[in-house]
Amino acid sequence: MSKNLNISTEERSMLRKMFNRSWLLFAGFNMTNFQGMGYGISMLPAIRQFYANNEKKRREALIRSVQFFNCTYETAPFIMGLNAAMEKENAEKDEFDPESINALKAALIGPFSAIGDSVFWGIVRVVAASVAIPLAQNGNILGPILFLGIFHACSIFTRYNLLNVGYTTGAKFLQSISDSTLLKRITYCISIVGMIMVGCLVAQFVNINIPMVLEFKSGEKLAIQQVLDSVYKGILGIGATFGCLALLRRKVKVIHIILGVFAIGIIGALLGIFQ
Repeated sequence: MSKNLNISTEERSMLRKMFNRSWLLFAGFNMTNFQGMGYGISMLPAIRQFYANNEKKRREALIRSVQFFNCTYETAPFIMGLNAAMEKENAEKDEFDPESINALKAALIGPFSAIGDSVFWGIVRVVAASVAIPLAQNGNILGPILFLGIFHACSIFTRYNLLNVGYTTGAKFLQSISDSTLLKRITYCISIVGMIMVGCLVAQFVNINIPMVLEFKSGEKLAIQQVLDSVYKGILGIGATFGCLALLRRKVKVIHIILGVFAIGIIGALLGIFQ
């Protein structure tokens, strides 16, 4: 990577194209990769520029870009800019580890979503509403216009600048660690944090309870769920998660897995197996 961190004319043009495409972050939103399709659309200008003469790497970069992504609309461009800087590094250096791109992207989703939601949904929206509501209550058309104007002015300003900051900061960050093993260590640590977060999400949202109670002739009762919890708390949720993962690795379509989960859940509930 060049020691000159000044953004070239081509890079500025690339960033403008990325910003324009970032309006489509929610395009193709689905429950498999969430904003992945829109994120991939936004990254296309960088991918085309950095891998113009390498079709194999261009395809790999596009596949990386459409993976799972879900971040606040206003703070997502920072991750896009950093992602673009890493793609540039990957295009220029054969020893660069491309797996670190998605690892770092996944690690930043949570913190930047928390910041974005707090600032824009908790502060900017409230301020815009406090200005607009009194006007709207009096039937003034400026009420909704001001609300949209204030909110989106802050949104556009933030997204455009964060995209540029992410790209230049990413360049400096990568330049400072390019001659060391720090990136590999960071990637390893990020992967550990990512696995911890996935484990927390599974424990919090994948809850399967079996309310069945077996009653023996002696009068003793045995609660199935208590027995399972004594073996391992949340064992059914973890088992279901790994089962779905195994099906995905066998190339089973996501929609088929979802329909299968629905069917098992409904039948199990009707039979009293699941709660």
